[in-house]
Amino acid sequence: MTNNNSNNDKDKAAWDPELNMLPEDDENQNVQAETTLSDEAEPQVVTIPKRLGSEGQDSIIEEIQELLKKHELVENVLAQQEGASERAELVKTVLTRKHEAEIGDLINHLHPADIAFILESLPSDERIKVWNAAHAEHDGDILLEVDDWVREELIAEMDQEDLIAATEDLDADELADLVPDLPPEVVVELQKTMTDEEREQLRSALGYAEGTVGAIMDFEIVRVREDVTLEVVLRYLRMLGELPEHTDQLFVVDRENKLKGVLSLSTLLVNDADKSVTDVMETDYLALKADSKDAKAASAFERYDLASAPVIDEQEVLIGRVTITDIVDVIREDSNEQALSQAGLQEEDIFVPIRRAIPNRAPWLLINLITASIASIVASRFEGTVSHIVILAFLMSIVAGIGGNSGNQTMTMVIRALAVGRVNQKNAAALFRREIIVTSCVGLGGSLIAGTFAWIFSGSIKIAMVMAVAMVLNMLLGAALGVLIPLIRDRFNKDPALGSSVLLTFATDSLGFFIFLGLATLFLM
Repeated sequence: MTNNNSNNDKDKAAWDPELNMLPEDDENQNVQAETTLSDEAEPQVVTIPKRLGSEGQDSIIEEIQELLKKHELVENVLAQQEGASERAELVKTVLTRKHEAEIGDLINHLHPADIAFILESLPSDERIKVWNAAHAEHDGDILLEVDDWVREELIAEMDQEDLIAATEDLDADELADLVPDLPPEVVVELQKTMTDEEREQLRSALGYAEGTVGAIMDFEIVRVREDVTLEVVLRYLRMLGELPEHTDQLFVVDRENKLKGVLSLSTLLVNDADKSVTDVMETDYLALKADSKDAKAASAFERYDLASAPVIDEQEVLIGRVTITDIVDVIREDSNEQALSQAGLQEEDIFVPIRRAIPNRAPWLLINLITASIASIVASRFEGTVSHIVILAFLMSIVAGIGGNSGNQTMTMVIRALAVGRVNQKNAAALFRREIIVTSCVGLGGSLIAGTFAWIFSGSIKIAMVMAVAMVLNMLLGAALGVLIPLIRDRFNKDPALGSSVLLTFATDSLGFFIFLGLATLFLM
């Protein structure tokens, strides 16, 4: 975790317009830079946390679990022994500290992201024991790394003083990620320790809705004036001592802090120091609007192979930046949400207590039960037809299944396209026509195979024709609904993936049975 004083100094340098090395007083600039460098403390040895690979993660989780089992065995033996309550409590306290120390020896040299992964991979009771063993200096970084459903549990185990100590050194954008899970009184106390600038940054970050660029941007930016030389910029960077992580470019602004261009570090290093920033800066750059969707930002990063991008407000004032690490988090979260939503689930702890897991799992399963019952009722209306031609009971499940699979293929592509911003209300009609044509071509080929299959088993050309026609119609139905259901849900600002597969299955099963058995009743009875 970064020292708070150094963070404040860096932020001041980055944000104060008058400190961004104006060319008017070149001598003063030299003095400032030299003074800063001469006053620096002696270099300290920095411990670089160990990073684990996938095999290392599995190994250390197994090691931790074995250690926890040993601790549990010792505690059970102690609990069975008779003795004075005070002595028993004393022994228990000593053992608890010893056990925490043993676990701490395993995890406290690890990167906070690895500790977070370990916590997410453990059942709740074991998770708390490992969390208590982690050094307090890692708490803030670990809370940032863990998923929301684990973070809530960890915060619940901490008192107010520990929470303040863990979060007071975090940057405003990082703290904004934690604020929804922190107790209000902790947030109030944290704001008292902030500078006016930090409080304004926090309010700015919290002012943007989840899923927007403003919600994921950070404020650690390096700005330079357009009317300075590259030599001045280089001295300014040396004065800072360090750059924000993932800095690949500097942002060029005017006196009103409006973005005028970007200056890449490579351009800065390879050009003559006497050149002006205006002469070498790039004016053809991508700037993100703070209120735009983060998914669109992710698409832009992918399209242009960006490492960072500036964020501006409506007046084109530079207010922050987005880095590739922020975008990776967005892509990962969106991917997880889509995978869960298609199954009618919301994100949850895999070790969550049963009483909390049931409300997450049950609703869409109950809906699926109702829709399946409706499909069965539809099939029962053709009981006479099925009893007369028994093979229809075997074939109708094929028709319904193929229609559902066809629809799921289309739906998956549409949901993904919506997530990356490639589908909108204007091109939806063209997409619909395309999917109908593609499905028709695939359906005709598949219907020939299915019809041949039905003819071989039934020996009836009429059954084969009914099978082929019903399959094509149900596949077209599935494709149409695969486009329409996500688009309609997105139109009403609903998650297009949530429960869409359940609705699609209901339609393709019910209407598939109706189409197949209805055609059979008309042409075979």
